[in-house]
Amino acid sequence: MKLFGLLHLTLLAAIAAAGILLVWVCRRSEQARRPVRLALGTGLVVNEIIWLSYRYSHEGIHLWNLPFQLCDITLWMTAFACLTLARWLVEFSYFAGLAGAAMALLTPDLWRPWPQYPAIYFFLAHGGIVVGIAVLVIGGIAPLRAGAVWRAFAMLIGYAVLVGAFDAITRANYMYLCRKPGNATLLNILGPWPVYWLTGAVAALGLFWLLWLPVRPRNLS
Repeated sequence: MKLFGLLHLTLLAAIAAAGILLVWVCRRSEQARRPVRLALGTGLVVNEIIWLSYRYSHEGIHLWNLPFQLCDITLWMTAFACLTLARWLVEFSYFAGLAGAAMALLTPDLWRPWPQYPAIYFFLAHGGIVVGIAVLVIGGIAPLRAGAVWRAFAMLIGYAVLVGAFDAITRANYMYLCRKPGNATLLNILGPWPVYWLTGAVAALGLFWLLWLPVRPRNLS
């Protein structure tokens, strides 16, 4: 897939349109909120189960293909945030999910070329994270609370430490903590290994604050 080619831009536009439409529906109708969030949460879970079944039937289960990448975790958190409305799930999913999934959508690291199933899954999963959390927060279903940025960032760093320890022991590369992906990503502008750990954390915190500005409680404006 050509980066920002016609197909890539069309898929991004479709995801954005779905998010805008569902946010508009939820903001206009409180009765629509529960079925929309439950449908999104269930859809994310079903899509992920199908994908894991497909992947492990082809690859087997190994240390390098466990669902430990940041987008794997935020997908499950977004799904359960939609299903349960647990505040800590909503907070982490909003910041880490939007930041991580949006970056993945902008610079997709596809396992197989489009239109093979792994590529279709990639856009369904990452697009589902963006749409699901946008519906919850921007759609008015689960507004964020004061301090959400710091709680989400602390959870992100805590998860990165756990994953980093696992990478060090197993020589895996979850969250790209040991090396950058082979294709072009935003990590390429954050410096060499391990400098991009620090610059990436600073960039993530800055992005979290940018994401916080449009949804922060009005009494904190």
